[in-house]
Amino acid sequence: MGDAFSAIGALADPLRRRLYTFVAGRDDGVGREEAAREVGVPPHTARFHLDKLVEEGLLSVDHRRLTGRTGPGAGRPAKVYRRSDAEVAVSLPERGYDLVGRVFAAAVERSLEGAALPETLAQEAREAGRRDGTTYDGKGGELDRSAGVLAGRGFEPTRVGDGLVLRNCPFDALAREHTALVCGVNRDYVGGVLDGLGCDHTSARLDPGPDRCCVRVEESAAEG
Repeated sequence: MGDAFSAIGALADPLRRRLYTFVAGRDDGVGREEAAREVGVPPHTARFHLDKLVEEGLLSVDHRRLTGRTGPGAGRPAKVYRRSDAEVAVSLPERGYDLVGRVFAAAVERSLEGAALPETLAQEAREAGRRDGTTYDGKGGELDRSAGVLAGRGFEPTRVGDGLVLRNCPFDALAREHTALVCGVNRDYVGGVLDGLGCDHTSARLDPGPDRCCVRVEESAAEG
């Protein structure tokens, strides 16, 4: 399967997008002749574009007889296209609502068992950051490695002086409506990243400003 940008690019073609939409709306799968009739192109053209969608992982293929007949003379099973299980999404600037959604869901589950929601939310956000920091294998100093993890989550870190300014909030839509809540999650997540990386001289603090994340990462001088 191609990457997300390649898959999105495959759907930029109007004919290919119409084919995908038609196939995706059919739970029982679609043969190339039926797809060709639906979009008004020859079968060989439909097959070319359908196979491209398969290459990108957007469609899957199986084989079955489309005539409904069985036994001798029923003909060979035909290739049948259906929507795959792949999910492809892209946004610019990058957003990461899956991450914050998992943090919120885990915190709510624990709160239903009697834990205080503010504390569980902070703990879950920090643990999510710690997991990302622990699994990161990049090299460099504390700020370099912190930037590597945070870039992977869409924060767009930029080195400014002795710290990192995060030029993008991956949870922007939520942050606009629930600013204090999401900014707290951001701070705890970034703090967890620093913990996971084993940073001894780097910290995360709230530093809200327009058109950027509310968290700033700062590196203090090493103790002598």
